[in-house]
Amino acid sequence: MWTYIVALALCSLGSLTYENGPLYYEDFPRTDDPLYILGEKYSTLYDRDELKHDVLSRIWFTYRRNFAAIGGNGPINDTGWGCMLRCGQMMLAQALILRHLGRKWRWNPQVYDQIYWKVLSMFQDKKSSYYSIHQIASMGDSEGKAVGQWFGPNTIAQVLKKISVYDEWSNIVVHVAMDNTVIESDIRKLCRLCDTDKSNSSDINGGAHHKTDSEGFTNCTFNTGQKNQSETRQRFMKSERWKPLLLIIPLRLGLTDINPVYFDSLKSCLGLRQSVGIIGGKPNHAHWFIGYLGEELVYLDPHTTQLFVNLDDKSSTDDSYHCPFPGRMRLNQLDPSVAVGFYCGTEEDFDDLCLTFHKFIIRPCKNPMFELYKERPAHLPSCDSDIETHLACNSSDFTVLKGVQGADGGAGSTDSDEEFEIL
Repeated sequence: MWTYIVALALCSLGSLTYENGPLYYEDFPRTDDPLYILGEKYSTLYDRDELKHDVLSRIWFTYRRNFAAIGGNGPINDTGWGCMLRCGQMMLAQALILRHLGRKWRWNPQVYDQIYWKVLSMFQDKKSSYYSIHQIASMGDSEGKAVGQWFGPNTIAQVLKKISVYDEWSNIVVHVAMDNTVIESDIRKLCRLCDTDKSNSSDINGGAHHKTDSEGFTNCTFNTGQKNQSETRQRFMKSERWKPLLLIIPLRLGLTDINPVYFDSLKSCLGLRQSVGIIGGKPNHAHWFIGYLGEELVYLDPHTTQLFVNLDDKSSTDDSYHCPFPGRMRLNQLDPSVAVGFYCGTEEDFDDLCLTFHKFIIRPCKNPMFELYKERPAHLPSCDSDIETHLACNSSDFTVLKGVQGADGGAGSTDSDEEFEIL
């Protein structure tokens, strides 16, 4: 089975073009050191097939060409500028896989998995898809980034936060922890919120919200004329008191080069069971980092141009969305501007994550990568705008992505990739 799956993935690589020349792949070395992939521990001596299948099962987004023009008359490919957008897609897709399928899920091209295909389709290169390159690039206007302009880790995090409010099926909270600070009380408020009146709201393209599909996933929508509305509301409030969380922490870990004092903390992040990876890379050259072996990071590389695939066509295949060849890069080559991501499906997961932060990242370090507070310190500004983002997604600022206003109604976010505190 494993040989067949790899062969399918290899066949899909035949028509690829690479930004940096011919493909070169080096297999994992056989060593006694453990290898971690998004919280899963493997031996490169004894677990090679399981390890490779895990990597191959991650959704891989790359440059694409020949999709519909962004904005109607914009780019028809994202080669050269879309790598950070694709890395953000990969991190978010991993969070949605955890949300709907779980960490033990593995890709099997011989078996049709309806939920997996639904997740994948949310990212296809069409304006109608929630997390498409079209929506992300257009929403970048609210962060001061024109279509075709390169994003940084903070920009893609802010854009994904704004777009995610439309995804009622997944019903997740994307929280971007700014100023190198994670505040537990802010996150708990966001994840315990439920917007119970979206009956008059619009979807991401300005149309009416789609009804919840019948696959058993709850959301916060209770339409005004819905039958048994009060019973549905009560059942929801009892069964889902915590909205699943994607926590993204943008960081700058040095001025021009990454400070080696943070190497162990970055590896610890990738070893946590809540990890959805790290987005970063080299200057203007982004990767999605999914694991580590010794002093090397394991990543999926978006710098491959593939043809647009119409996933709505029943004859289409998903082989090109899975990569059999992960890359590796030494930690000291990493650009200091990164964003680390974590998914907490339950409040217990979040409690455990906070305890783990204290144990492995904050307490052992004289200068930790970020701070963790139970309550918001008095010297930090209020997080009210973050809460309003999740409550007010029926406002005009959220209906059409081509607008230039930010989620808080301003002329754009005040957060930029140039405003990190240097650690």
